[in-house]
Amino acid sequence: MSTSSRNAEPRAPLDHFQANDFSPYHFFSSEEWARFRADTPLTLTADEVQRLRSLGDPIDLNEVRRIYLSLSRLLSAHVESSLLLFQQRNRFLSLSDVTKTPFVIGIAGSVAVGKSTTARILKELLRRWPSSPKVDLITTDGFLYPNATLIQKDILNRKGFPESYDTSAILGFLAAIKAGRPNVAAPCYSHLTYDVLPEQFTTIDRPDILIFEGINVLQSRDLPADGKIVPMVSDFFDFSIYIDADEPLIHNWYVNRFMNLRQTAFRDPNSYFHRYAAISEDEALARAEDLWANINLKNLRENILPTRPRADLILRKGENHLIDSVALRKL
Repeated sequence: MSTSSRNAEPRAPLDHFQANDFSPYHFFSSEEWARFRADTPLTLTADEVQRLRSLGDPIDLNEVRRIYLSLSRLLSAHVESSLLLFQQRNRFLSLSDVTKTPFVIGIAGSVAVGKSTTARILKELLRRWPSSPKVDLITTDGFLYPNATLIQKDILNRKGFPESYDTSAILGFLAAIKAGRPNVAAPCYSHLTYDVLPEQFTTIDRPDILIFEGINVLQSRDLPADGKIVPMVSDFFDFSIYIDADEPLIHNWYVNRFMNLRQTAFRDPNSYFHRYAAISEDEALARAEDLWANINLKNLRENILPTRPRADLILRKGENHLIDSVALRKL
């Protein structure tokens, strides 16, 4: 099912930023980017890629070859450079008993744009490097306030907006990771019940690389007038990626995913959205459009898209949900 975007405001495509010589990014077509793969081996199978991709995401082995092998090679260079700088700084400071902390990769972008697929594909590629690094993946969903708290704050309809997250808990988690602490707990979230799972946690024990994925992970904060330190989530990132696409495309992907979920996850009686499996297709489509226009589109315009220029790498998708261009921040 295909829908057209309503209430969409025109926005400049990523190519717009190529127009002047002062852009902080290098720009590449997907074909140009694919050549940077060099001799990076393909370590995933077609079946594994199919298992890792999200509903409605058509990524296949060819897309991994075109985009993700070059990205894996780039990240390998960044991780190696980070380790070298760490060793040089230790010599400079005459330190000998300090352990290198995890390399943290942040992944941001709108709902339905494919962040989860990108995060899972990257995790599998990175952990299969010859050095066999330990790679963990955490999403920000578990750091949402529980639904009961959102209802109490009267912001359940703003779930996913910056104020719906326990930012202090996110900062505490990432600070502990960067401090090299063992067994750091991250709260768990259920997409079935649409809520944080009480007293359930994932334990992260000193990984070599941590991928931290969420729609608002590149959010900035108001700076204090008194100059006190106010950390931002992205302060803990060594590299950041933004998954990008035009508004009408994201709109279509979101609505199509919602309608497809009516035939799958929503049919589970335990699903928070089970009620949408029983209504007519027209009613479900109207509800999907309402959720897009009044929640997800507003969040995209107000909070998510403005963080795009803060990313180190922008992967821009075309109509077929595949990457058609890449922007890499200059050094």
